[in-house]
Amino acid sequence: MTVYKKYRLLAVAFLLAAALSGSTSCKKILGVTPQQTLAYNQVYQNISDADAAVMGLYGKFLTLAQQYVLLNELRADLMSVTPNSDKYLQQLNTHSVTTDNPYANPRPFYEVILNCNDILYNFNIMVKAKKMTLDQYNQRYSDVMALRTWVYLQLGIQFGTIPYVTNPLLQVSDLNNPANFTTMTFAQLLPVLLQTVQSLPYLTDYTLAPNGTLPAIISGYNTQKMFINKLCLLGDLYLWNGQYTQAATTYRIVMEYGTNNYTNAAAAYYNTYKVPNTGNTTTNLTVHYGPNGGAAVYNNNLSQLADNNTDGWRSIFARSMQDADFNQEWLWALPFDGSILPRSPLLDLFSNINGSWLVQPSQLAITNWNSQVQVNNFPFDARGLFTWRMIAGKPVIMKYLYNYVDATTFQPITVTAGSGQDQSKWFLYRAANLHLHFAEAANRDGRHKLAYALVNQGILTTYTDSTSATNNTNSQQTFDVPPYDFDARNGTPIIHMNWYRNAGIRGRASLKALPVTGDSTLAVEDQIISESALELAYEGNRWADLVRVAMRRNDPSYLAGRIYNKLVSDGNGQAGAVQARLMNPANWYLPFKLQ
Repeated sequence: MTVYKKYRLLAVAFLLAAALSGSTSCKKILGVTPQQTLAYNQVYQNISDADAAVMGLYGKFLTLAQQYVLLNELRADLMSVTPNSDKYLQQLNTHSVTTDNPYANPRPFYEVILNCNDILYNFNIMVKAKKMTLDQYNQRYSDVMALRTWVYLQLGIQFGTIPYVTNPLLQVSDLNNPANFTTMTFAQLLPVLLQTVQSLPYLTDYTLAPNGTLPAIISGYNTQKMFINKLCLLGDLYLWNGQYTQAATTYRIVMEYGTNNYTNAAAAYYNTYKVPNTGNTTTNLTVHYGPNGGAAVYNNNLSQLADNNTDGWRSIFARSMQDADFNQEWLWALPFDGSILPRSPLLDLFSNINGSWLVQPSQLAITNWNSQVQVNNFPFDARGLFTWRMIAGKPVIMKYLYNYVDATTFQPITVTAGSGQDQSKWFLYRAANLHLHFAEAANRDGRHKLAYALVNQGILTTYTDSTSATNNTNSQQTFDVPPYDFDARNGTPIIHMNWYRNAGIRGRASLKALPVTGDSTLAVEDQIISESALELAYEGNRWADLVRVAMRRNDPSYLAGRIYNKLVSDGNGQAGAVQARLMNPANWYLPFKLQ
């Protein structure tokens, strides 16, 4: 292999290198548009250059946000087009995509991949030349390889058969030469991606400043949350590959992050990645009435619903800075700074005020939220209220807009240049994803009750033995082998075991538990996927969930029927034709053409 002569992450990465040495502001690290190439002898000379390459890569990665959300949500059953949508968005909605559709262009994904390949190639040179230590290499190499793997997983989900290239090609057009890559089907790709992540030398978080060289804080953002969580990726790949015990084992490591790392901080110990209840004013992320859970008098007072940017389930998406509550839920989220480029494309996509309002919630999604029942018998799911709202007479998806609009009027706010004001985030992975994916794996591994508990009312409630009301020694725990050994005891004679605050996904939303009817495996799996729609809507998970379960069951109707129901609910006359088309799994995938 010839030595690669150009550094394609360009000027943005070296602005970061300067920032790391203190010579310029860190505020614009992820927002600068690269303008020029740099000669090879100017780059990859020291660890600051390596850090600049990593952060520049994530700046490039941000450009995939809009495509990721649209391909995974508009193609599925929770998102629909608006009257403002162009023909290309309508094609995504009806699975009639043409090769010139810009939203289905794989080029942006490959631009990120080729940047990854370039960085990996040069990191190998650097470590051999002792320009970075082996530990520094292992951390950065693993992060970049994991990010590349994530992008390839997305390409497989969306396009099916794709070029799999690992060499540092000069430009995306080099993919027109078949000699530069191997073509893989999605089925062939999945085990390759799994093996890639299994072999990474470093699966935990970066060592950040002051003990490492990468900054821990940039403009108030905790950079640890900006980097891909490699264990979540590994768990997801096990899940896609049908290795359910391994998936659950990997997810459980992350679920116990608070247990293993916050032993001296009670709130973090019991709450981090555990989907907790209100818990004595130590968490604010539940659906509740009154301030932080409030008194019982508020439980049936709709006007007391916590609906603001700092309290309640809505605040998962609206918290302006990364406080303890943000960190207990989010594993991976990338911020867009409203005062610099690139401005979040998600604002224009969703907002109908100072935006184009191109997509909206499907009527099917709205109906599903409105068909739930809360524990206080209110006949709606408050998560729906927080996920979308009627703004100026139009249904608007809100998760990405809360930091862009006033907290009460929902009118756009003005951002002062250089203020560092976060106007949107790209939401990628959080504790709810983690629990739902763990439940999916556990259910397929024969742990139906445990999966049911995590989706519904939590470990303590589901595993409480009513005959042991005065002694919980043999209650409120699973009595199973790892990774299924959960202990939620709370009371005599044991108080506050690790999982006692776990509320379950529906429990945290103050919803009643659902019954299980029919085949336990399929019934619980159906609950998991339905609950994912209510909890994770518009976060970029839905199409992948439908594809994965339809593949597992060898049942195209599982996917096709849901898309049909969406289109029928929206009054789309193409519903029947789309359903027939999707009964052939080959039609689940987009046409692959580099534009």
